[in-house]
Amino acid sequence: MNVLGGKVVLVAGGAGLLGAGLCRGIVQYGGVVCIADCNEKGARALQEQIAREFGATSADWAWIDITSKAAINSCLEKVRATHGRLDAVVNAAYPRTASWGKAFLDVEYDDFCENINMQLGGAFLLSQQAAAMFIRQGYGNIIQMASIQGIMAPRFDTYEGTSMTTPVAYAVLKAGLIHLARYMAKYFKGRNIRVNTISPGGILDNQPESFLKKYEAYASSKGMLDPKDIAGALVFLLSDASSFVNGQNIVVDDGFSL
Repeated sequence: MNVLGGKVVLVAGGAGLLGAGLCRGIVQYGGVVCIADCNEKGARALQEQIAREFGATSADWAWIDITSKAAINSCLEKVRATHGRLDAVVNAAYPRTASWGKAFLDVEYDDFCENINMQLGGAFLLSQQAAAMFIRQGYGNIIQMASIQGIMAPRFDTYEGTSMTTPVAYAVLKAGLIHLARYMAKYFKGRNIRVNTISPGGILDNQPESFLKKYEAYASSKGMLDPKDIAGALVFLLSDASSFVNGQNIVVDDGFSL
């Protein structure tokens, strides 16, 4: 299980639903993870869980706000100072406004812009500052968590009879993340910095049964996924087995987007 060989990985949004699963996967496969989040309580709780299961030195935590350059650099420097290096940065952060989730015609312009700025703008800022550190270090690996909503139009029929939808800002920013990775992969040619994305399908999180059944009808076998189902793709991109995978988007969705 020592696929990662002690690689040091910072996961922004590491205390979230998906982020926590990714953090556990990193440690399970031999990595050391920094749970970077603005939710101190959640990050500390996850750190304690991982310590009990995998060992006391497998995880630490740091506060981060991906919309703040100072906060990002403080977090990056803390990891580097603690471990002597930082091998990879994974962005699973999911900041959003209180009105997140409204239907297309109900979204206010200012709210749309704020969500794009926080999520896509924050991803840019985190990637930019991580890349600057990696240039000084001589190598690095950046992975953005995108979504199948960034590669296809939503299947709106799955939401019928529920209050759910795919927020327009979500679809736009996830598509943006995929191209941001391509841009950066090309821009940093020759710098020994890789940038890729993973596009998960839906993650199970107490959605209504009617939605789950409609969603599953489009999938190959399981339907909605668990966070641990995404960890394998992440571990591959973090490992030396993917040394020449750059600027790519890996879809993990049980065939939903076919």
